[in-house]
Amino acid sequence: MKKSLVLICHLLCIFACANAQQIVSPEEHDVFAPISKYFSNGDYTKLSAWFADNLEFEILGVTTSCSRNQGRLIMKNFFSTYAPRSFAIIHKSGKSPMSYAVGELVAGGEKFRVIIYAKTDDGKNFIQQLCIEKE
Repeated sequence: MKKSLVLICHLLCIFACANAQQIVSPEEHDVFAPISKYFSNGDYTKLSAWFADNLEFEILGVTTSCSRNQGRLIMKNFFSTYAPRSFAIIHKSGKSPMSYAVGELVAGGEKFRVIIYAKTDDGKNFIQQLCIEKE
């Protein structure tokens, strides 16, 4: 009886540990997954929802500090000029409160390197800086 009770306790502990590993904390959430989808689709409206109130853009060598709404218009113009075909994250690094990702965007028949700096503030993630350059 004692061995059975010990076995049951061990099994419950193993089961609890296995379930605990499946829970994803906010720090482990991949902020770049939805952002990648919006780049792939050229969805500047949903992408701009991730923008910080004030952010920095560097697109094709032109650097601009702007508001979220101005950033939305910049991305609208970029996607209208370079219609996206695909986007893939090729490198991610950092951890809360600042992380970044490097992606490859194929758009308008050209390849671009996209660097996204994301900041976590009060449990929410924002794009703080966005750089798009031709490869």
